[in-house]
Amino acid sequence: MERFPITTTGFAALQEELKHRQQVERPRIIEAISEARAHGDLSENAEYHSAKEAQSLNEGRINELEDKLSRAEVIDISKLSGDTVKFGATVTLIDEETELQKVYLIVGESEADIKSGRISITSPIARALIGKKVNSNVEVATPGGRRSYEITKIVFA
Repeated sequence: MERFPITTTGFAALQEELKHRQQVERPRIIEAISEARAHGDLSENAEYHSAKEAQSLNEGRINELEDKLSRAEVIDISKLSGDTVKFGATVTLIDEETELQKVYLIVGESEADIKSGRISITSPIARALIGKKVNSNVEVATPGGRRSYEITKIVFA
């Protein structure tokens, strides 16, 4: 069973989603199935088939969440420190071509969200950053071509 790193915040979010799906969505879907059954002939009942599909998707996600939670290795990033980039680090970079500053928090796969600055530990940029120190130059292969960055700051919060 392969374990994967996740922050305490990411773990709590997965737990909350699981709780919501089990305690809110599951009963709602069961009620929708019962209501659709009451309409009679199930072979041509679109409401019934839609509710059954929703049930299947919900149960699949519940199983996925339970699996992730059982394999998660929760890491409290507030207790981390150091001068090299690793899981849980907030890294400030300067794009050497555009001079734009970017800030990324390196997190687990399930909690990555590029729009909010959280990148997965398995992403190409995070893999290139791991083990590097402030003032290091990093080359990353991106879909748009190779990019060069300079690490200007590493923080563990």
